[in-house]
Amino acid sequence: MHASSSWLGRPFRERATRRFLGLLFAALAVVTLLHLALPAGHPLHVSTYTITLLGKYLSYALLAVAVDLVWGYLGILSLGHGAFFALGGYAMGMYLMRQIGDRGVYGDPVLPDFMVFLDWEALPWYWLGFDMAGFAFLMVLLAPGLLALVFGFLAFRSRVTGVYLSIITQALTFALMLAFFRNEMGFGGNNGLTDFKELLGFDLRSDATRLGLFLATGLALAAGYVLCRAIVASKLGRVCVATRDAEARTRFLGYRVERFQLFVFVVSAMLAGVAGALYVPQVGIINPGEFSPIFSIEIVLWVALGGRGTLYGAVIGALLVNYAKTVFTGVMPDAWLFALGGLFVLVTVLLPKGIAGLLAYRRRASTPPPFPEPAPPREASA
Repeated sequence: MHASSSWLGRPFRERATRRFLGLLFAALAVVTLLHLALPAGHPLHVSTYTITLLGKYLSYALLAVAVDLVWGYLGILSLGHGAFFALGGYAMGMYLMRQIGDRGVYGDPVLPDFMVFLDWEALPWYWLGFDMAGFAFLMVLLAPGLLALVFGFLAFRSRVTGVYLSIITQALTFALMLAFFRNEMGFGGNNGLTDFKELLGFDLRSDATRLGLFLATGLALAAGYVLCRAIVASKLGRVCVATRDAEARTRFLGYRVERFQLFVFVVSAMLAGVAGALYVPQVGIINPGEFSPIFSIEIVLWVALGGRGTLYGAVIGALLVNYAKTVFTGVMPDAWLFALGGLFVLVTVLLPKGIAGLLAYRRRASTPPPFPEPAPPREASA
């Protein structure tokens, strides 16, 4: 009991973690205050649209933290984490579709509109239970977790590593994208799942629900960050770093490396699923585009730009890149991918440790040395 509480409480004793959580909670409080206290016409008022946009950024930040856990500390460059994000999103989307009931376009109390349109006669077995919130939330964790467990067991047991593992993860998300595009799969095909009405009885179009989702996403990011810090600061985390830096030596010391890889990979996938589940009600749609390999590569770019192996760097990278994407695609939508690629090359050449590396360098430069410089020797008196 004592060891468990110490393991979970260790991140709160870290100054960097307390600073990160303080900044995050302060930002949540300021945005909430500016949204509620100021009238709509005030220049500092935060609109509901901005609240929703910030909530989406925070869900991306949680996804980036999940990727940084496996890439930054375990050395696994996953180019398929978009698949786990999308599976969590689909689990939430299926629950939201069941909540529509007879308020859909065709008025069917059981079948979603796209099934009625495609002449489905009954609800598929894998949709059963998604009318219950508890079951749906459980599937948000289990669906990506089980996929990661099966995939990771086969890959790590076969000692597939490096670029080969990256290619396989990308092939995985590409295969899922093709499968979910098919109407026969029962997930809405190309259009995906949309037209959501309510979540846990709360109207998704109301300002209060939007604000609640924004705050819930911020809390989920804080919890995910603390969980990842607890993992990397424990003995498990040290074995992960040893595996990243010298896998053969770690095996030689007697560690079953594949078990550590599998556990951390599954935890990361479940965090990505939670991020997807928080993303869907705020954006209002989930479709096979979330399985796109390009999206998974973008996630890696967020982490690289922010700083791999720092966790808070992943958050910074996700927020900055997605804000830039929102602004840039509004001005020059066709040039965004070129701008993203140029930014990545620039940071790789000038800031190989990302923005977090630059912050750490400036902090070390401004910190005085622990011991004063020794005085120069006096000249011997005549």
